[in-house]
Amino acid sequence: MVKYRDETLDRTFAALSDPTRRALLARLGERDGLSVSELAAPFPVSLPAIMKHLDVLTDAGLIVREKTGRTVSCRLTAQPMEQAMNWLNRYAQFWSEKFDRLAAFVEDKTWPTQPSTPIPAQPNIQASVPASRSRAGSAQGRKKSTPPGRKPRS
Repeated sequence: MVKYRDETLDRTFAALSDPTRRALLARLGERDGLSVSELAAPFPVSLPAIMKHLDVLTDAGLIVREKTGRTVSCRLTAQPMEQAMNWLNRYAQFWSEKFDRLAAFVEDKTWPTQPSTPIPAQPNIQASVPASRSRAGSAQGRKKSTPPGRKPRS
């Protein structure tokens, strides 16, 4: 049976859905083992808000927090991201194969550069449709505007 529901994957993508959390992960990717205050420094949000974001990332398994004395440092963990990448790669491979087949189909076909028979002009459909009462009345009373700087003709 195919497993459509994977809670680890759900938590990973939910955690990655927020731009602040992605930015926190990017900072940890540049320099692992940052303290919470060092992580929070460039963000225009409060420290409690950063702590909530870190809670979501911890619950998703994307980071690990370690406390040394009064300092809490964070570092990345790879397993949830690896699972997400495996899931994404399956679909990337699926679509890559579909696009390859489409490209092969398009390249194999000989397409005419111009139609062999001229396409007849279509009659103006709007001209044969009568205007509604409201449009007909407003069209009769409408005045033409004159360009700026010109006097209207009398």
